Amino acid sequence: MDAHKYTAALADLRGVRDEIKKTRATLARLEAQRDKQVGLLAGHDKAKAERIAPAAGLSLAEVVALVPALAPAGLAAAQETPPAENAPPPAGLDRPGGGTGRPAVETPGAAAPAMTAPVPQTRAAQAPHAEARPPAAEAPVEGVSRVLPSIPDGAAGQNWFAHTANLASQRPNFTQQARSTVFLDTTTGVLVHRQQTHHLSLGAATAAEILTAVFHTVPEGVERIYVTAGDPWHRDADRYPYLRDAVAAWLNAPAPGWRTDTGRGRDRMAGHFVHARHPVGRYQQENGEAHVEIRSVGEWFDADGDTPATVRDAFVLLWQALRRHWPDAVVMGSPSQTGRDLWTRTIPTRGQYAEGYPVLSEELRGLLHETAGQGRTELLTPPQVPEQLPQLVEYDRTFAYAKHTWKSPVGTPRRVTAQTFATWSEKEQMRALYGCGHWQVRVTIPDTWNHVGILPAPAPGERAWHYPSTPGTTFTTWAGGPEIHTALSNSIQPWKIEILDGILWDDGKPLDDWAKKLKETWTNLTAQAHFHGATEQARAAHLASRAVRAILLYGIGSFAQRPRMVTGTTPRTHESDVPADAEIIGFDDAQITWQKPTGFSRDPNAHPEWAAAIWSGARAALLTQRHRDDNTHAGALHTPPGSVIAFRTDALYLTGPEPWPYHHQPGDYLRKGHLPGPVTAPTTEEELLALRDAGRTALAQSAGEV
Repeated sequence: MDAHKYTAALADLRGVRDEIKKTRATLARLEAQRDKQVGLLAGHDKAKAERIAPAAGLSLAEVVALVPALAPAGLAAAQETPPAENAPPPAGLDRPGGGTGRPAVETPGAAAPAMTAPVPQTRAAQAPHAEARPPAAEAPVEGVSRVLPSIPDGAAGQNWFAHTANLASQRPNFTQQARSTVFLDTTTGVLVHRQQTHHLSLGAATAAEILTAVFHTVPEGVERIYVTAGDPWHRDADRYPYLRDAVAAWLNAPAPGWRTDTGRGRDRMAGHFVHARHPVGRYQQENGEAHVEIRSVGEWFDADGDTPATVRDAFVLLWQALRRHWPDAVVMGSPSQTGRDLWTRTIPTRGQYAEGYPVLSEELRGLLHETAGQGRTELLTPPQVPEQLPQLVEYDRTFAYAKHTWKSPVGTPRRVTAQTFATWSEKEQMRALYGCGHWQVRVTIPDTWNHVGILPAPAPGERAWHYPSTPGTTFTTWAGGPEIHTALSNSIQPWKIEILDGILWDDGKPLDDWAKKLKETWTNLTAQAHFHGATEQARAAHLASRAVRAILLYGIGSFAQRPRMVTGTTPRTHESDVPADAEIIGFDDAQITWQKPTGFSRDPNAHPEWAAAIWSGARAALLTQRHRDDNTHAGALHTPPGSVIAFRTDALYLTGPEPWPYHHQPGDYLRKGHLPGPVTAPTTEEELLALRDAGRTALAQSAGEV
């Protein structure tokens, strides 16, 4: 095979990869075709796994498993099976085919009572596009989706309902230390330190060049470098098959006089964090005491053309605003770190939880990790919507998660089996479903349903979800109380819900004080951004308000505590040192980059039950949300069928405007974009995002003309 044929074959393989993504029905045939072509490509004398992998849509480990000769010497035998597929589940979790779960047979459930609809039948039932609904030909979801874990029966399952010994969230007894911080635009070389501006020569903007230039300019020492523009870790992206590989190479490139940080004192953050967009480089001086981080300011907000001086002003405003509520507040490296640190400083010093909030068992944390999704992302395409849309209108829920922190699960969880639920009175059942719970349910969609789906169902792929809406479909899933309540009480038609199992907590307010302070901070900064006379200060206040949003958003996400994945590198001269359970994610002539799962850490602030409850509430509010003061409702279920184009976490995309109230309060629906039609219905996420951007531009222009 010559080079021309080799290149052409790679292009063909990319086409096969895309076909696999589109057509799951022919997956087996296409995968066989793909594997054959990989084998043919491997016959080329210059074939490399790192080039073939992205063309085939496979990981390096999977390519090496198909063609061991493509592995670095000494690694072929160790990588015969992709470790990610064989990694053990969190302790106690049952998997399909495992020995601890229920058998794959129909299990009896207890019917949940239909709750009285809180609003009268709406115009959603008389839909101008009702005929656009597809026929009820959708296959039962259970036949094609991954199977979610269950709680084991008997004593084994009951052992899950306890807290992890000697692990609880407690109020800190120390003051967080601020770090000397600079703000750097790696495109222009502009550096801002305190109130001084410097111009640096950064060369190719490698980590070594940035560290050398910054420490030469600020000799008293810097502990954190925020990159405001330039994304230097993407400079050589064209040389690598994946963006993540380019970032890893940039972080791990030699930096004379520096080595990868190993942590210090109370700060356990060590090693680089490889992220495609917002990586963190942690370095330690070899012959000195200096520790420094290189971070992206994009973790906090989108600095779209803002100067380092404006970004610094935003952080100063953020710190000043937080200090009004937390006298010892410190802006830490990331929003999630800052959010959790501030939350710990709201843990009560008196009362039931003065000793802290206990952490759930590892088994329940693992169950929540696998069964509680985050934001709803869904694109509805023809024939579910018209091929030509009359218009495209974007609504975004302002500071959405702040709306759902007023009630959270606390205390020792209780198991509610189907048998237990069936013995309760209807009043007791409704009280439980109104409470803080996480339920395993069998769902049947009404035969006359003609609107969007309500409950998430597991879809093929790790942690993937979809929202069945075809009449008559039955599926089994886990869902939070707010979504179960919506399915039973929506204003169109109640769904049939059978309770198979459940986890029920007491209602509490562990996040209420924290969220109220953040909401007030956000409100004050938003007002400054709106009324400040100086353009730059107004912009800084706006960025600071976005940072507060990030603190709450990512602070909540950090409670979820995902199983940890460790990334490391090993010199090619020491290939045998690569961990046996690691997956190779990249390699070059000098070193091998790998990653391996390490399970759940003993994190005292791990509370996935809080994140799950908030995410469930936010997804439910995308469907229906009551505005008491206006005596009205908003959300997807209050629009005509066929008019919802997409859901994107906090946003709805519709075929027309809605008269929903907006009072600048958390959770209110803000119209952010309006693209006049006719508009061809998007069929991919890229098309939707392009229409979104066009709609925002069109709305801004129309507002400017008024």
